Amino acid sequence: MKKIGVVGGLGPESTLYYYRIFIDLCRQIEDLDGAYPEVIIYSVNMKEIMAQRSSGQEDAAQVKLLEAIGSLHKAGADFAIIACNAMHRYYDEIASKSPIPLLSIVEEACKEVARLGLTKVGLFGAAPTMKSGFYQKVFDKSGISMVVPSDEEQAYISGRVVNELARGIFTGETRDTFLKIARRLKDELSIQGLILGCTEIPLLLDKSCAEKLGIPLLDTSMIHMQSALRYSLSA
Repeated sequence: MKKIGVVGGLGPESTLYYYRIFIDLCRQIEDLDGAYPEVIIYSVNMKEIMAQRSSGQEDAAQVKLLEAIGSLHKAGADFAIIACNAMHRYYDEIASKSPIPLLSIVEEACKEVARLGLTKVGLFGAAPTMKSGFYQKVFDKSGISMVVPSDEEQAYISGRVVNELARGIFTGETRDTFLKIARRLKDELSIQGLILGCTEIPLLLDKSCAEKLGIPLLDTSMIHMQSALRYSLSA
């Protein structure tokens, strides 16, 4: 089994969620019989990276992520995943310099959407995820259209992600507003599914929310860790 490296801390709640997914998935595989793959987590300083991004130091943020991956490599990881959607805006640059293979959350999410036969999906996430276009770039190559909320809706979603979800705060009011926005995208723009493009959003919108909307909610954290586990167990 290949050792899994996780760049976490972006934020801490999502890192916990990734590891919870990992444990639950392993328990479903009878052949493992408790012999789970090894996981190494490097929890970075989220505040430091956010400050670098806010001040325009994009290169500094990339260097910090590469340092984390380098530490995972030195600790014995055979490949790595970055437990954050927004940081995948740097994926191409980081992957080209990484000492070990990286699995992209965006590429794995795209594969799942294609597997489900969806051709038009919405995207929720932090502001960089919705605005930067890195999700659209990957999905366009597979012929899948992507819709983002209005500027006002994006500001609301991103604000709640940063000020509530990343801090472990989940309220019914925020959940209801997220669902209202998603319903508008479905009714007015005909999305067939919704990408939860922030690793904390699935902690707010659960399966019952998908049932209320009548479209699938694509949990990118779950998809990412499922792919990581398959890769770990591959020959």
